[in-house]
Amino acid sequence: MKKSFQIGAAFIGLIVGAGFASGQEILQFFTSFGYAGIAGSLVATALFAFIGMNLTQLGSRLQSASHKDVIYHICGRYLGVIVDFIITFFLFGVTVVMLSGAGAIFEQQFGVPSIIGSIVMTVLTILSITLNVKRVIALISAVTPFLLVLVIIIMVYSLMNFDAASADIAAAVAQQKPAAANWILGAFLYVSYNIAAGAAMLTVMGGTVKDQKVAGWGGIIGGVGLGVLILLINISMLTKLSEISEVPMPMLFLANQMSPLVGVIMSVVLLGMVYNTAVGMLYAFTARLVQTDTPKFKGFAVLFGIVAFGASFIGFITLVGTVYPTMGYLGFTLIGAIVFAWIMKKRRVAERG
Repeated sequence: MKKSFQIGAAFIGLIVGAGFASGQEILQFFTSFGYAGIAGSLVATALFAFIGMNLTQLGSRLQSASHKDVIYHICGRYLGVIVDFIITFFLFGVTVVMLSGAGAIFEQQFGVPSIIGSIVMTVLTILSITLNVKRVIALISAVTPFLLVLVIIIMVYSLMNFDAASADIAAAVAQQKPAAANWILGAFLYVSYNIAAGAAMLTVMGGTVKDQKVAGWGGIIGGVGLGVLILLINISMLTKLSEISEVPMPMLFLANQMSPLVGVIMSVVLLGMVYNTAVGMLYAFTARLVQTDTPKFKGFAVLFGIVAFGASFIGFITLVGTVYPTMGYLGFTLIGAIVFAWIMKKRRVAERG
């Protein structure tokens, strides 16, 4: 189970980047719908666990070093080309969002120009890509427990100080600009773009384990863990919905309301989560286009990192609100292919039985 938990923690660390841990994604896809967003959180938990299990098992079965093997296996030769392109594009897009998010944290918490934060994160990400994949998984999984503890503390504090009588949740919801038309679509879109972005590294993580059951449990543990985090962050932000709607980093805002020290700790953990996702995404993007064990790999990682840094100037809230929903709609193709592959596998097992 130790290996399963490591994969699960790495799965959480991979998905929980700047938008997730800061609360900005949860705000746009769940909290903006008010109490209905809690039901959305539960739907997202089940989807994350199911799809995470399937992708890690496929990675283990095919012993894949890149997402290409798994995608062509489940989608076939023709649809595989389209899904492969979508995922590769997503990887780069999420890297851009992470570098922009690092800048937003530096500016909101420390008053430092956002360009400095983005430069620091770009340099750290590029340097980390030169490590081998097992070392990257260990790095990604190490920061996750700290985030969970902090989120629980912030949620408990927020609930203890929540005055339900004076808080007009309905009025606050009416002022929001959600990323989807309704809460159920919001949940599906959220899982869709996260899986599309995380599928590449998830299959690579599955490929590091020979036992499919161990890999599958890693996917389930990671999916449930993500769902719990979504639920806790969602509840925390519902208590202060009217105050956080225009803030780039809502959870950082809530942490600073507790104490400046908690705010500093939260910003450090947030930067750790941003780093996790940026490294995972840029590594998988570069690995898809350039063979990992060649001298060219490091050179291209540097080049792609610099291009992503340039694109990060679009702005964090704008990137989360436009790039992610678009990625979500495209990601439905991948989810459909995964579900179809799962049904076919079950059918084959039944026929053999």
